[in-house]
Amino acid sequence: MTTMLITGATSGIGYALAQRAVEDGYQVIACGRNQDKLDELSSHSQITALQFDVSDAEATAAALKDANYDIAVLNAGTCEYVDIDDYEPEMFRRVFEANFFGVVNCVNGLLPSLRKGKKLVIVDSMARLFPFTRSEAYGSSKAALHYFTKSLEVDLWDRGVKVQSVSPGFVETPLTKQNDFDMPMMIKVEKAAEELLHGIKKNRQSIFFPTRFGLIMRFLHILPVPLQRKLSLSMRNKQ
Repeated sequence: MTTMLITGATSGIGYALAQRAVEDGYQVIACGRNQDKLDELSSHSQITALQFDVSDAEATAAALKDANYDIAVLNAGTCEYVDIDDYEPEMFRRVFEANFFGVVNCVNGLLPSLRKGKKLVIVDSMARLFPFTRSEAYGSSKAALHYFTKSLEVDLWDRGVKVQSVSPGFVETPLTKQNDFDMPMMIKVEKAAEELLHGIKKNRQSIFFPTRFGLIMRFLHILPVPLQRKLSLSMRNKQ
């Protein structure tokens, strides 16, 4: 039985992916901070739980050093938005600790066991593709994470490790429920888990969902910078 390790498994996409993976016959190692949710997940015979905070480098290394997995999905993250009139550098640090350094910490814990046949799946965001208003912290953390993933793919190539990047659009999760702006083409979290699992199975180098929104965002990404800025300003003014 294939074993999938999932960080951020106590909420959102990670929680839905853990459930969907079990339905598809995977053994799951659910990782997260919320012990109550982990207890709920581990009540299933195919799920075991690891409780730790990815932003804690020592705890993460200790939790993952003996993990026995085939696929590691590094999904844990957070989102906060910038108020330019109340600029808070510490908020950037919080976001990067979870979204970027949390993955760095996980990779550090997993590296000794990353060998031929293993898969490493890292979840960033389509926000990295376009300069959205108030997204300086979240978008830049995900852009850094995407670059990290693609560079890591090169350096793990000789080990025979498959590295896949995942760039979701808007997904209905506890995080997005806090947003106070329009979220076009948002999909249910169950659909996101289905698309993610499908992309993993198909060995896609880069996974985007929802598909149509991904095509639109990648088109916006290649537009000339002045046009991107004009569109972003227009979106900001509508909000």
